[in-house]
Amino acid sequence: MRILSRTDILQILTMDVAINLMKTAMIDVSAGHTNLPLRSAIDVGGNNKMGIMSGAMLNQNKCFGAKILSLFPDNPSLGYSSHGGAMILFESQFGMPIAMMNSDLLTAIRTAAVSGVATDVLARKDTQKLTIIGTGEQAEYHLDAMLLVRAFKQVTIVGRNAQKLDAFIKTAKSKYPMQRIIGCKNIQTSVSDADVVCTVTNSCQPILMGDWIRKGVHLNVVGASIPSKQEIDQILVKKANIFVDYRPSTFAQAGEIIEAIKSGLIDENHLKAEIGEVISGAKLGRNTNEEITLYRSLGVVAQDLVSAFYCIKQATTRCLGVHVSI
Repeated sequence: MRILSRTDILQILTMDVAINLMKTAMIDVSAGHTNLPLRSAIDVGGNNKMGIMSGAMLNQNKCFGAKILSLFPDNPSLGYSSHGGAMILFESQFGMPIAMMNSDLLTAIRTAAVSGVATDVLARKDTQKLTIIGTGEQAEYHLDAMLLVRAFKQVTIVGRNAQKLDAFIKTAKSKYPMQRIIGCKNIQTSVSDADVVCTVTNSCQPILMGDWIRKGVHLNVVGASIPSKQEIDQILVKKANIFVDYRPSTFAQAGEIIEAIKSGLIDENHLKAEIGEVISGAKLGRNTNEEITLYRSLGVVAQDLVSAFYCIKQATTRCLGVHVSI
């Protein structure tokens, strides 16, 4: 077994590589070439949880494994990541474990990469203004992904904490010195003229309202991964053309969609397609420049498996990580 650290993954899994990997992963998900049980979570005290995501890739790059991670929502205020854990990967020929690696970085990169894929196939080609709501790790990687798939003239970062917002802007400008990047504390103001909006917050209540979103916008709604959390209101659910990563997880874990169906506001057919169906050409994505498209991200372990499998192959070739006998 080879053990990969966060530093090892940073050397291997660049955002451009991850975006291409996610195209393949999501096509396989929608084609049924995976085995993806719904994620499970248990309480471990207070607001904290441990989550388990297991699954198998049954097509190319055959492998299976599980991601085990902690979810501590109060951590960012204490200087720690809200997510931490490990990805364990098995090869499919003999069922032997071949790798264990840092999972919080793997999650951050693959999540942003799928948003990049969704933006590439759903957003208007003439997009000029991007708004990212949130200043955490996901905001950082979403900025990388968005700038790879569209040439934005302006990026607006929204954050309630002035110190965190200023620090994020400073880091972003040093990484992208030619990019116009500004900060904003008011969400409604920040999205008033945006072409693409990414929500990457830990909010339990809607922070983005449908009445604020103009025609032609594409949205990546990412932060709420359990039914008790919602980043968008019901108006936006109703008015947007919604695309998802995996229907079963959407109907079980996307709180705002679950509530909209329960209330009769929409039915399951309101979801236009899985993003893998759009990538493969099996389903249509954006039809006109006027419609609002929304990619509802929940994350599936297929994304982690494909990323981990790539990382272990590269690490073996490049002699990265630590090899141990078990």
